[in-house]
Amino acid sequence: MAVRATARNAPARRTVGLLAGIALGAALLAGCSSEGASTSCGLDACTVTFDRGVDAQASIFGVEARLVDAQDDVVTIEVGGERLSLTVGQQAAEVGGLAVTLDSVTDSEVQVRIARNGG
Repeated sequence: MAVRATARNAPARRTVGLLAGIALGAALLAGCSSEGASTSCGLDACTVTFDRGVDAQASIFGVEARLVDAQDDVVTIEVGGERLSLTVGQQAAEVGGLAVTLDSVTDSEVQVRIARNGG
């Protein structure tokens, strides 16, 4: 009978394991926060959309990223205390183990991708 009871509990154990995995994944993705910006994060990369005309900043992988200036197609952002000037299509700039790329610039927002090196 003990074997039967164990067999009946297997689906419940799988469900608990699945829920624990989902909770862990959500906790990993929750490492991003922002003000004046929106973030979309995966395990190894985040896309940050900064609002122009406000003090926009985001915390990505424990590092602060802030929009400093946007003039025409040149954007200056600060990542981990280091200032970068980026243009769309430019190769990723490396900062503290992160690769930073400017995806797009419009009149209302600036979108950058911040990835862990290799991500």
